[in-house]
Amino acid sequence: MTVRVERTIELPADPRRVWEFISDPSNRARSISVVSDFTVDGSDDTVVTWHIDLPIPVISRTIAVRTQDVERDPPEFVKFEGRSKVLNVTGEHFITASDGGSRLRNSFVVEGRLPGVERFFRKNLDAELKNLERTLREDLELER
Repeated sequence: MTVRVERTIELPADPRRVWEFISDPSNRARSISVVSDFTVDGSDDTVVTWHIDLPIPVISRTIAVRTQDVERDPPEFVKFEGRSKVLNVTGEHFITASDGGSRLRNSFVVEGRLPGVERFFRKNLDAELKNLERTLREDLELER
């Protein structure tokens, strides 16, 4: 089973500034609550391994999810894919100019490979997108 979620965020910020944040894989990793740590693996900073701790009984260890930007169209679009033995994740971020700022459309797909993974993300993926928005707003120094 696959979990999909899409959310749009309106921001009173220049689209180029939103791009600076969302195109940085380290910023994306910092925004996810179950990422306990991450390492930048590629010399071009587009490969990042997330070390995730999922509160699921069948998983008793930290899981390494190797993520990589697979498509970039600055300053409007970035797509990344993450792979592990436990889950696969795909994220897409679309930035467009809007009246007074930017519109950021986020799309995530998580495919679990162990029991409980999809259930966890079905319940929590929306909260993770709120974490991303909160982290982005903090970085942009915006009031919520």
